[in-house]
Amino acid sequence: QVQLAQSGGGLVQPGTFLSLSCVASGNTAGRFTWAWFRQPPGKEREFVAAARSGHMYYSDSVKGRFSMIRNDAKDTVHLEMNNLKPEDTAVYYCAASSTIILSSIRNGNAYRYWGQGTQVSVSS
Repeated sequence: QVQLAQSGGGLVQPGTFLSLSCVASGNTAGRFTWAWFRQPPGKEREFVAAARSGHMYYSDSVKGRFSMIRNDAKDTVHLEMNNLKPEDTAVYYCAASSTIILSSIRNGNAYRYWGQGTQVSVSS
């Protein structure tokens, strides 16, 4: 069994930087596809970013502002968020799975393991 533990998050002002981390523990043998999703208040969960086979994928809403960094040696991923906007306010979740086809990386239902979620609030 694999467990994902998230850290980071909080309340920040628009235009600032924030970083989230997610570390996997347990039976982590094998190469994961990692992803970040978020759920804004009152809305459905949405894809943010994914890392698969050396490639990074981003939603249009965060492209150019967010960066996903993975460290396979430490079974860790980070989401670095620059120039945060109020519309980035959401609960953020990391997710991972060992077998995801490329066409499914934006589909949360394709991921087996999930972090506990962390709140990011952007407000002046």
